[in-house]
Amino acid sequence: MHIAPYDNHNKPIVDAEDSCVPLNYFNIVKLKKGEAFAYQVPGYETCIVPATGTVDVDVEGVGFVALGNRGVDVWDGEPEGVYAPVGAKVTIICVSEATEVFIAGAKYDKVLDPFDVRADGLDKIQYGSDDTKTHRKIKHILGQKHHGKVGRLLVSELFTVGQGGWSGFPSHKHDTDRLPDETRHDETYNFRFRPNHGSGVQMLQREDNKPGDAYHIVDGSTICIDKGYHPCAVLPGYEMYYFTILGGLSQRSLVQYFQPTHAYQIETIPGIKDMVAKFK
Repeated sequence: MHIAPYDNHNKPIVDAEDSCVPLNYFNIVKLKKGEAFAYQVPGYETCIVPATGTVDVDVEGVGFVALGNRGVDVWDGEPEGVYAPVGAKVTIICVSEATEVFIAGAKYDKVLDPFDVRADGLDKIQYGSDDTKTHRKIKHILGQKHHGKVGRLLVSELFTVGQGGWSGFPSHKHDTDRLPDETRHDETYNFRFRPNHGSGVQMLQREDNKPGDAYHIVDGSTICIDKGYHPCAVLPGYEMYYFTILGGLSQRSLVQYFQPTHAYQIETIPGIKDMVAKFK
């Protein structure tokens, strides 16, 4: 499902128990200096990630100051995040001139401890190649490094390297719990482009070797993926970013099932097996 960019007035874009991706939660909060935003999401653990600007975060009385260091856009510095336990009362206060904050969530049933992830705590990987049109880097905010501290939530930022090319290829899905071959993980993306008049396409193929759907994605587009194979691409001459939320049904570690028609290309893309191993 494609949700075109709109002014959400700080209300969830993907709310709890969403009909398409019930395991996910997603909000974009925009504040000016001195403004505050408070929220609670019963039944969901969350992660606060400033896209731009700097905020102070309070999670049930535990404070995390000066979160976020990016200026004009998501390419302007490294991401940072704060993990908030299931149902916690969270308050975000803007301490820069303005901020845009992503709030990612996943359904979970245990209460853990809050913590922050600063630039030096990211789990980064770069893979693919210009030759295979798959060159990109991933910055895991809640990834393998924090596996024992988080319930079912995975949060990452993905960047195409260079201009143009594909991401999420070889095509894969993760819509059915059938270990050891695949896990059920709902997924939500929010896209940005540089320059911001760039755009791309999100494919969604429900069955191997049968025609699927395609969505024209623009700066600020949100995509919700409940099932099917889902590669995406950016137009030549533009860079693409997407904020990624994964929520597992029965476990946190993601097991992708590669589309049989294209699975052999795993062997042609440098570093892809290392990339897969980071979604734990």
